[in-house]
Amino acid sequence: MLDKLQATLKTGIEPLTSNGKRLGFSLLDFWQWSVSDILSNATRGRFAEFIVATATNVERTKVRDEWDAYDLETLDGIKIEVKSAAYLQSWFQKSFSSISFSIRATGNWDAATNRFQASEKRRADVYVFCLLHHQDKQTVDPLNMDQWEFYVLSTKEVNEYPRSRHSITLKSLRGMTQPVSYAHLYEAIKVKNKLN
Repeated sequence: MLDKLQATLKTGIEPLTSNGKRLGFSLLDFWQWSVSDILSNATRGRFAEFIVATATNVERTKVRDEWDAYDLETLDGIKIEVKSAAYLQSWFQKSFSSISFSIRATGNWDAATNRFQASEKRRADVYVFCLLHHQDKQTVDPLNMDQWEFYVLSTKEVNEYPRSRHSITLKSLRGMTQPVSYAHLYEAIKVKNKLN
């Protein structure tokens, strides 16, 4: 059996090579080519995780593990699930996107044992719902934290949500909690964690 490969943080200057020679392209070139569209759903979701990681005391010297049972864990042990949504998408739109977030319980792949646990549950302590709320395609800038708002719920609150086991709308979120800014996100996470 092969052990899990431990990825290391890259700088971006690592070169592509062939036959021991540099090809004139770097890892940064790949990053620029593949993930510059931060409005893209897949990229925006990973970027939202990064935003939450920077707002909290999550260790960022290790590579994000895409297969963990939750997205982030703070140095003080709070497990966080991050969800994202946006009114604007990078493709053509006739109208703004409807805002809802997945809250589906999931199975869990354990990297240590290389086994999948089929029992579905929510494994995080806190859910952070990140909404890129800006509504003008000419000025949208996902790098500007003022264009985001964050809704935080304890997993207990998510588990007790009566309307759906799979998703939650923005209207429902706003009925359960108030949005917080980037500057107040970590404090809101700590407060909600105490509700579990």
